[in-house]
Amino acid sequence: MNVFLGKAVLDFFIAFGIVLGGAMLGGIGAVISLQPPTQTMLDVAGRIKIWALAAAVGGTIDPMRVIESNMLGGNLSPAIKQILYLVFAFLGAHMGSELVKWVCSRG
Repeated sequence: MNVFLGKAVLDFFIAFGIVLGGAMLGGIGAVISLQPPTQTMLDVAGRIKIWALAAAVGGTIDPMRVIESNMLGGNLSPAIKQILYLVFAFLGAHMGSELVKWVCSRG
C-alpha cells in the first residue's frame, strides 16, 4: 500500500507541476512577445491539462493496456490501481489549472 500511495502522490504532483509550470512559462513568453500574460496563462493551463495527465501516468497507451489486459483476465486489483493513478493525475492537473485561474483572477 505504501508503494501505491507514493506513486499516486507522485502522479498528482507531476501533473500539477506540468500545468503550473507550463502556464507560468507561457506567461513569461507572452510578456516577451508583448501579449497579455493573463489570457495566455489561462489558455495554456486549459490546453495542457490532458498532456499533464498523460505525462504523469507514463504515456497514453500503456495505462489503457494494463487496464484492458487485467480486466479481461479477471484480475481487478491492477486495473483498479491504474484507474486510481489516472484519477490522482487528473486531480493534480485540475488543481494546477484551478490555481492558475485563481492567480489570474486576483491580478
